[in-house]
Amino acid sequence: MNLVIDVGNTKIKLGFFNEEKLKEVKIFDQLSDVKTFIKTYSLDNVIISSVRISYEEILNEIEINQNPILLDYKTALPFENLYKSETIGLDRIAAVAGAQALYPDHNIIVIDLGTCITYEVLENGKKYYGGAISPGLFMRFQSMHNFTARLPLVKPESNFNFIADNTIEAMQSGVAFGIQAEIDTYIQEVKRKYSPLTSIITGGDAKFFETKLKEPIFAIPELVLVGLNAILRYNASI
Repeated sequence: MNLVIDVGNTKIKLGFFNEEKLKEVKIFDQLSDVKTFIKTYSLDNVIISSVRISYEEILNEIEINQNPILLDYKTALPFENLYKSETIGLDRIAAVAGAQALYPDHNIIVIDLGTCITYEVLENGKKYYGGAISPGLFMRFQSMHNFTARLPLVKPESNFNFIADNTIEAMQSGVAFGIQAEIDTYIQEVKRKYSPLTSIITGGDAKFFETKLKEPIFAIPELVLVGLNAILRYNASI
């Protein structure tokens, strides 16, 4: 059994894999809960990715017996990374690896709808070029509230009028349709250069948008976990 640990901005997500098959996903708030939970498993290989907590703190807290792969910009990848590697988010690397594992040899765009929205472009499953970063769904609502005197903090809602007759729905319309237009336009522009193109969305807000986009897409909630396992398996093979 392989274990992948994804320490994100707010949650700690664990994925248990039997070779390429994702068998179980668990989500925790605290590292101490992870330590207690994984003691019940017999683990072969482990990979950890963290955008928030240092690897030293993680290893001290959860006491993994195996020698885990600690994902960083020097970790061997199953594709050529043409991004300026030292500056890239590890979750972005993992998402690209997940897309490549699921759709080998494809031109792919990966759109991760999390705290920020990230766009990743992979050519023929072999060359990763990078992409773009923009504010995420909640961040846009938060920014309008924080940087104006009177706009309220609004939660995303699926049901609202495109041409709104009140402030709250106007904010919901502006944010939701703005993101939809951004995603559709970015896919169209990438498709001009890399066609045919496989489009994938993932992340916490993917479900909100998966039925709203004009472009055909695949929604894959656990793409980062799949990618971490792909990187783990690749490093075990070299």
